[in-house]
Amino acid sequence: MLNEFKEFIARGNVMDLAVGVIIGGAFGLIVSSAVDDIVMPIVGAILGSGVDFSNYFLPLSGDVSANSLAAAREQGAVLAYGNFITVLINFLILAFIIFLMVKAVNRLRRKQPDPAEAKAPPPDILLLTEIRDLLKR
Repeated sequence: MLNEFKEFIARGNVMDLAVGVIIGGAFGLIVSSAVDDIVMPIVGAILGSGVDFSNYFLPLSGDVSANSLAAAREQGAVLAYGNFITVLINFLILAFIIFLMVKAVNRLRRKQPDPAEAKAPPPDILLLTEIRDLLKR
């Protein structure tokens, strides 16, 4: 069983997946920081007086009277739609970047010649080969 586990871990796909998950997690943090620290302050400045979406919420309980989301959550149930908007922007940026990466990889794959096609002789050579084979008979 230990040997099977070693063989499983040593496969290229498993290692590629592990690297992808680690890089993806780090990339997600970069996108979150870009949205929280760059995009949202600019959007807040455009909408007026430094609006911060992370503190937009609707109280679902009459006991909620706080102005910040963290304090409001301590008082009762809230619908944190501002936080959702921020996470949605994170997702859209990440999805767009992944789309661009996949598009670039597909473009590179199309440019690389297929080894099977590169080794196939041209039609005139095939015809001459057939004629030669017929003459040998």
